[in-house]
Amino acid sequence: MPYVLHAVDLTAGEQHTPEFLALNPNGRIPLIVDTETNITVFESGALMLYLAEKGGALMPTSEVERWTAMQWLMFQMGGIGPMQGQAVSFERYFNEDVPAARKRYKNETRRLYEVLNTRLAEVEFLAGEYSIADIANWSWVKTHRWARIPVDGLDHLQRWIDTIAERPAVKRGIEIPPPAGSSDKQKAMGSSITTN
Repeated sequence: MPYVLHAVDLTAGEQHTPEFLALNPNGRIPLIVDTETNITVFESGALMLYLAEKGGALMPTSEVERWTAMQWLMFQMGGIGPMQGQAVSFERYFNEDVPAARKRYKNETRRLYEVLNTRLAEVEFLAGEYSIADIANWSWVKTHRWARIPVDGLDHLQRWIDTIAERPAVKRGIEIPPPAGSSDKQKAMGSSITTN
């Protein structure tokens, strides 16, 4: 689908301006403003469901596989995202060292990785076919080194990480917005998208 990227300068607090908060009252990225339907959607899971339905792709059509994809999407939103997010916060950004919190969130993230590994021993992708469930989970799991979560012994998970990383659309997608230090003028830490 054609889209226009709007960079959001998080360091300047653009996500807290009245204009941005009118689009997402939670003041977070990403969000989509669909100018064709006049619908604004925020929260990553909702965005993926919206785009999958609108584009007729990345969501299985059989009822069983559709609900399988939905479950693994919710697994990311309720498990991987919050747990790994806390692991990163306590590991990298918290002002004081809180070993119990670091251990708790890193161990829980690793446990969730093991759940993924068990599933991926049975199937190539989480819902059988590549879907938004894979995109949602991969987007977090691929950063396991930043969270300092080891993936040793999780061979099926590592295979899945590597397989998805080689997809051409994924290679393009992780460059949006362009990485810091690139010559592109849109090198913000976040973005919103307007679809046409």
